[in-house]
Parts: sequence; structure tokens; C-alpha cells
Amino acid sequence: VLGRAAAAGGPRGRAVAGGWRRGRAVVRPLWSGGTTAMPGRNKATCGYGSPELAVGQQAAEGGRDAGGRSPHGDEEEERGGAGPEHNLGDPDIVKSPSDPKQYRYIKLQNGLCALLISDLNYLDGAPTSSEEEEDNDDDDSEEGSDEYDDSGAEIEDGKEDDDDDDECDEGDESEDSDGDNEDFNDSDDSELEELAEKEETRKRGCSEKQSAAALCVAVGSFSDPEDLPGLAHFLEHMVFMGSLKYPDENGFDAFLKKHGAFDVQRKYFKEALDRWAQFFIHPLMIRDAIDREVEAVDSEYQLARPSDANRKEMLFGSLARPGHPMKKFFWGNADTLKHEPKLNNIDTYTRLREFWQRHYSAHYMTLVVQSKETLDTLEKWVTEIFSEIPNNGLPKPSFGHLTQPFDTPEFHKLYRVVPIRKVHSLTITWALPPQEQYYRVKPLHYISWLVGHEGKGSVLSFLRKKFWALALYGGNGETGFEQNSTYSIFSISVTLTDEGYKHFYEVAHVVFQYVKMLQRRGPDQRIWEEIQKIEANEFHYQEQTDPVDYVENLCENMQLFQKEDFLTGDQLLFEYKPEIIADALNQLSPQRANLVLLSAANEGQCHLKEKWFGTQYSMEDIDSYWSDLWDSDFELNPDLHLPEENKYIATDFALKVSDCPETEYPVKTLSTQQGCLWYRKDDKFKIPKGYVRFHLISPLIQQSAENIVLFDTFVNILSHNLGEPAYEADVAQLEYKLVAGEYGLIIRVKGFNHKLPLLFQLIIDYLSDFSFTPAVFEMITEQLKKTYYNILIKPETLAKDVRLLILEHGRWSMIDKYQTLMKGLSIDALSAFVTAFKSQLFVEGLVQGNFTSRVSAALAVPVKLHFAPLAHPCPVQFRVVDLPNTHLLCKVKTLNKGDANSEVTVYYQVTALIKLKECEDSHLGEEVDRNWNEVVTQQYLFDRLAREIEALKSITQADLVNWFQDHRSNQRKVLSVHVIGYGKHEGDSEVTAVSGQNSSSGEIPHLVLLPPSSLMRDFTSIKDIKAYTSTLNVLPYHKILK
Repeated sequence: VLGRAAAAGGPRGRAVAGGWRRGRAVVRPLWSGGTTAMPGRNKATCGYGSPELAVGQQAAEGGRDAGGRSPHGDEEEERGGAGPEHNLGDPDIVKSPSDPKQYRYIKLQNGLCALLISDLNYLDGAPTSSEEEEDNDDDDSEEGSDEYDDSGAEIEDGKEDDDDDDECDEGDESEDSDGDNEDFNDSDDSELEELAEKEETRKRGCSEKQSAAALCVAVGSFSDPEDLPGLAHFLEHMVFMGSLKYPDENGFDAFLKKHGAFDVQRKYFKEALDRWAQFFIHPLMIRDAIDREVEAVDSEYQLARPSDANRKEMLFGSLARPGHPMKKFFWGNADTLKHEPKLNNIDTYTRLREFWQRHYSAHYMTLVVQSKETLDTLEKWVTEIFSEIPNNGLPKPSFGHLTQPFDTPEFHKLYRVVPIRKVHSLTITWALPPQEQYYRVKPLHYISWLVGHEGKGSVLSFLRKKFWALALYGGNGETGFEQNSTYSIFSISVTLTDEGYKHFYEVAHVVFQYVKMLQRRGPDQRIWEEIQKIEANEFHYQEQTDPVDYVENLCENMQLFQKEDFLTGDQLLFEYKPEIIADALNQLSPQRANLVLLSAANEGQCHLKEKWFGTQYSMEDIDSYWSDLWDSDFELNPDLHLPEENKYIATDFALKVSDCPETEYPVKTLSTQQGCLWYRKDDKFKIPKGYVRFHLISPLIQQSAENIVLFDTFVNILSHNLGEPAYEADVAQLEYKLVAGEYGLIIRVKGFNHKLPLLFQLIIDYLSDFSFTPAVFEMITEQLKKTYYNILIKPETLAKDVRLLILEHGRWSMIDKYQTLMKGLSIDALSAFVTAFKSQLFVEGLVQGNFTSRVSAALAVPVKLHFAPLAHPCPVQFRVVDLPNTHLLCKVKTLNKGDANSEVTVYYQVTALIKLKECEDSHLGEEVDRNWNEVVTQQYLFDRLAREIEALKSITQADLVNWFQDHRSNQRKVLSVHVIGYGKHEGDSEVTAVSGQNSSSGEIPHLVLLPPSSLMRDFTSIKDIKAYTSTLNVLPYHKILK
């Protein structure tokens, strides 16, 4: 799999799902410098600048000689024998018992360290034959071989169909990484769209062609010269623009497209490696490309500016002491890389080449290569190709002497910040000495587990009872920004209610009381071992992951951990050392903390502005009452205590014996007027895990915009009610999700099957006995307003909302929902809606995995809930309007007046689009997703994949060309949606800073439709969406059943 190019390395690093994992330290490694997964520059993302990696130990060489040569010698055939004797792994590298791959570590003569991964699938002792795969390619010629293929409640906003995958989800990875919106997930992806995205990921990670490579350069923006901020990031762009051996600037991308696009055909993988390695051996970095790529860097900077997470990072970095590299502007933009260098007579091109020669050295690099080849073959390839990367012989840049960068008066203050989004949050941050060296103990992981706990006795449990907080996250994200050789961050971020914002000092005091309680008690071995057991269980039965993500992760791990811990160092707890935990814990004193209060209500109080992102903020001393209290020996809170023993941790991992005939696809085991249940016992992956999914369908939801908002409110209150009782299951790797679908409530539960029924029963009990107080109702509806608003101010989600409003018959838009909510809901209306919803339902379910049919029958929702069948069927149907044979244009103004970014979506209404290809499932979840898609769309064609593969084989190149030409003709049906940002070039007055204007005024946004530009006069412009769509015919709903 030749995926995206990863970031040039930097404080932010790759975004972790949801920012921080609830109640647990994030276990992703530090983003060091350029971690680059093939292909090159065109998919580059931006997370920049961490200095280097504080390794602390040198990995051993794994028994290979200095040249990395195999004992089998160079006379081995290119793809010689594939038997076990050619695939001997390194016994020192600890791997999961469920991991079928073989690993070997080598160190080349130039100092580059490589991890080789052989992913041969052995069936009855026979490996996959590479020749078989090559024989399956119909045509090796240039002309004929082209393949083009490219926990809490979730409020989802609509769906169009299962093939809608044009959303821009890779834009701002870190938008929610500060944890401001966990309980009110602002993702507007529906159940179907999420399944479609998973399918796209599955195809890219297709195990039939499972090859991937990633290389990490242990250098980043800490090494940026003072007079050229962003140079490390800029080099990451420039290095992929052709090489001496392959000079075509776009040659690598063209090669990938020609030989599989996302999935390079296995027989071309060696050549792909060679083309990719040349970027590190002899990149061209031609002078003519400088200005063009500066614009690309500047574009990434502009896209990053409206992100609260990015803005908080830049503000935080500015608090470092003078001379520390954290104060650097690691993004880079047109000013720092083009305009200012010209004014100061700096030759950016020369300095770029000097930076490459100094920092892109083989002995700073770690490489991971995974493919369906023997380890001997991979070793031969890697030695032959990557030994040419130059080694400059210079010591790696070191910053470990720059200790205590935040031990300054500016750090120990209260900062009020105006955010982009509607949110109240309090973040308490400490800067500790570097903790990476203690990865075998993981002291911050232990502390974050307790601070982030949501069960009885926790900080969040107490704050929720006060109606002061919605969510809490604690820990260290282990990105280069939060952990490097100069410091480690420990942060606690609390998502506040409106009332909590008024009492933010009291919220901080509760946090300090809990930390003080932990300090007095000292480390608890029972809890540490409980965490260790949960992580060990997950590692032992881990499922296969996307190869690109996997090799990216591992090449970073190689910079951080000893060889035996490459696969385990970021996951497992190895040694209980209470003195190390206590040392970190005792540094978390109120006097050493930094407080950041994020709220739109701060507007008007913040007269300072951060230089690069324009963030409005103010700095003030901690209120004297609270600073005096925190300097004293303040009392502990008796309501705060350690969690009890976790009853959800699995202990039975036995594979169940089937109690019914085995089937390849799910079978219907229950069918009544109230619903049906589908069941399949896993006989393929053989892991002690299960999946339970139910769709509770009601016709009430789509009857009005008010009903949709009432339904969203209901689902979020239900999730809030479950937060504390279900938390133990959550940390025990039992995952649940409640989705407010367009036609009903979707309940999804997965994890080790032993205790999974307990969690599912808990959810059903809380659904059956649903209740709420007026205070909870007010808290949830106020937060829901923020969630809707935050969705609307993003150009990409606004574009999607407008597009679906045009296309989908009878759709209620996000603006409809927001306006309805702002007008006000009543408690009585919610109570009446919930009663009506629960009284009549049609329930469909799927139970799959390590369950017997008897257990699956006991999980059937109709038995647990008392409801009548629907009076009339409520089919899950989506009606789409029939667009005219022309090019339609709908042009609207973005709703965020401080956002200069624009969004363009072009939609083609076509007759059919086949996008699947033959690709086996890599883990049980993929098979479940495919089966669930059939259930949730009420199509039940569980062998659809096999049928589509057969259909695909019958399609000729001529068929595809004819289909494409038909949809390019004058009869094509096209809809373009433009969301236009603010800026002088659009006739707007200059907006000096991006801020949350109108976010606290209660103003209800409305769409402003714009006329087409002079270049688009021939397009049919939509001036009134509802009036225009009312004139269009509605296409009949259809299901593809054969």
C-alpha cells in the first residue's frame, strides 16, 4: 500500500483519534521529524517541527553483519524460495501471539536501521506464491495494466447514499484534538458514510497486495534556522520533487497511478521502493520549484489557522523561555520562506540544500518495509536500494541540555483565549522533565488513567453532578509537541458547561484536590497491574491494521525503543516502579501549573494577539484567593477516590463451539412484527471478540426538524447518563457507540465477547428506564447549540450540508436544526417524543463473532424493551432529486467571517459506479461492517462483494471508457457547490484575526447565496435552494439486489 506522505515531523505529529483517549494516555509515539510513508509530496500533511528523539539507548544490530547481508548471501534469487528457511525472523523482537508476520532487524553500512516485515500468508504450510499473483495480472504491458482506484453519542448529519466519499476528511486532523467535543461529536458522518470510508480504507490496505514502507528522519523544526522558520517543513515538500535517477517532478505519482494507484501491484514494489529511496539519495530540489512549493506550504498554513488545537499549540510554544526552539514558528509560510528572505538577501534554495545535507543523513534514519516477500528477499532489496543514502558522519542534533523551557513567570499564569468554535474549556498543563526514557513504566499513562477516569469517585463524576463539565481528558499525547528530549507535557482538559465556565476556578480546585489525593496515597500496584492486564489482553488478541499506518508507527518506535520493544514499547506496561510514578506525580502541584480558559465569552477581554495565528488572548495572575488556597495545605474532597476493581475485564478467551450449522454469511435467527435478528458465528479469524449492532427504527424522526433535534437531544442525554456506569467497560476495551441515525437509534458494541453482553444489557437498561432532570436538559441543549454551530462554521461541512439539501428529497438541513434549537425546546416536548419513540419500533440487529446462537438470541433487543410493532412499515429509503442535464452552481458565503478558506465540491449524478475490487478482509470488523451495511440499508445481499467481483470481471476497458464518455457529454448532470471564504479578493474588508465572532451573541446564521463569477456565467445558478429543488422530479428509490 503506497499511502500518503506523512508530516515533516513536528510538535503536533499525527492526530490521534479524538485527540486523547478517554481516561488513558495516548499510546502513539512521538512525532520526531520526517516520517515519510510512500508516496511522496502530493499527499503531504502538516504536523511539524519536533527536534529529535530522546532515545536513550542504541538498538542492537540483530545478528546481521555491518552491510546488512544475509547469511544466505547475494546469490539468492530475487524472489527465491519462499519456504520457512528463507523467512527466519528475529527472535529478540517481541510480537503478539496473534500476529502472523515475521520480523527482522538489520543495520546497513551507511548507518540506516531497517525493520523488515514479511507478511506471507501460510495456508497448510504453503506460503502465498508471488508468481501466482503475477499470473493473475492480465497484461504486463504499458498499455493494458493501468488500474485506477483510489465512545459517546454521535450526532450525524445526513446521508446521501453509500457511495458518497468526496468529503475532505484529511484536511484538519487536529480540529478536535484538544478534546472539546467528545460527548457531542461534531462529526457529521452518518452510519452509511462511516461504513463507506472504512471500505475505502480497507481497499487501500488490501491484504492481497499488502506492501508498505515508511522512513523516519530524526530531525524536525527544532533544527530550523532562526532566519528561516518552517525550513524543515519546506524541505519535506521539496525532497519529493524528482530525483537524479528519476527526474520527472511528478514521476513517482505517475508510477503509482500506473501500477495500482493506492495499491502498488506486488511485482512493482521493488521498483517503487527504488523510486522512493532516490528522494533520500539524490533529490533534485530544483530552484524553479521553490516559489511553487512555498505556496503549497503557505496553503497548509492557511488551512491550519482556523483550528483551535493548532492555535493553542502556537500560543503555548510562545510561553517557552527565550532561545528555546519551542518558540519557533514551525509551520512556515510565504512570508518566512519567500518574502522576508528576499528582503534580507537570503538564498532560500542554497540554505535548503545545506539543510538537507546536514540533516537528511542515513544514520538518523529508521526504515520499515512490509510486503508479501520472504525476509531474505526484503533484506536483499533494502540493502541494494537504501545503502546509497549518504551518511554525513555528523552527530545528530541534540537539545537535551535545554531543560525546563517553561519554568518562567509567563507560564504560571491564567490565559483567557477566544476560540474559533463555540466551546468552554479549561486546560491545566504542567511541563515535566522528559519522561520518554520511562516507557517501560509509563508513569504518565498511569496518572492519566486515574485523572481521566469517569467512574465513581472521579473528577468528572463529581463535576458532572455539579453540572459544571461534560468531558475530561488527561495525559500526554506523545507527539513531539508534548514529549521530546527537553520536556514532557501533562495536561488535563475539561469541557465546561456554561455554568462550569462561571466556576472555572472551582473546577481547577477539584482537579488539584484529586491530584493531591493521588500524591498522598502514592502509586497503587493493583491499579497499575489492572492497566497492564487490559493493555496486554488487547495486544495479545490485536487485529491486523492498515499497513501504511503500521509501518509509520513502527519506524517512529524504532527511534524511541530498544529492538525487543519495537512492537510493544508504545503499548505495554513492563515494570512497576512506584518511585518513578511518584516522582512524576509529585511535580503536578498547583504552583507549577498553567491555566488556559477557552471561551467565546472571553471576547472583549483579550487584547493580546499571538503573532502567527492571530489568536486573541489575555494573560493575568491567578486570583489571589485561589493562589493563597493552593499555596496552603488545602483539604481533600471526600467524594474523590480511586476506582474500584473493574468487573468488565475479560478473563475467558476460549473460542466457543458452534451450536448450529456454520454458514458463510449471516442468517436470520429471529423474525417478528417487531423486528429481526441476523447472526453469524466467526469461523475465519478465530479471536475471542464479538460485535453487536442494532438499529431501532421509528418514523417519528423525519416528521419535522423539531423531531430531529429532539432525537439528537434524547441520544445525547442517554449517552450522558451512560457515561459513568459504562466507563469501566470502555477502559476494558469494550467499545460502545450511540448514533442518532436519520431513521433510528443505532447501538454499536464490540470487544472481548466474555463481558460484552454485560455492557449491552447496561445500555438497554438505561434506554428502557430513560429519565432526565431539567438541569441535564438545559446542559445538553446548550452544548448541542455549540455542536451545530461548530459544524456550520467549517467550510467543508457547510458545503456538504448545502449539497445534500439540494440533492436529498425532504431533507432537513443543519441550519434548519440549528434554527429550531435556537428557538427553544421544551422539557415536555422531549418527554413526549421519547415516550412515543419507545412505544412503537421496528428493530433490526446483527450479532457476529465469538458467540453461540443461544447467546445471540439472548441479546435480541425486542425481549428487553416493551414496544408495539409499527402501525405501518418504515423502510429505510433515501429519495434523490433528478438533476437536469446541465451544470448547476450553488455559491454561498462561509458562515465564519474570519475564515479565508474556500471549499469547492463537484458532484456528478451517474447511473452506476463500481468501485470495489477483490480484496480479502484483514480483520473481523471489516466483515462485520460489510454485513451491517446490508442490514442497515435493508438490502440483505450479504454475498454482494462476491457478486460485484464477478460483475467487475465482465467489464471491459471499452465499457468503462464508454461509461465515462457518456457522463462527460452535454447530457451530464453536474452540481458544483462553492463555499467562499472571506478576503480582500472577494470584496470583503480585511479580517485581521480569526475569532468566534457572533458565537456568544446568539445570532442565528443564515445562508447568503452569491452570484456566479464572470467565468461561470454559462452555469445555471441556484438562487433559492428550496424553490429550485421543488421544481425537480424525485428519482425512484431502488435497491441493488442482483
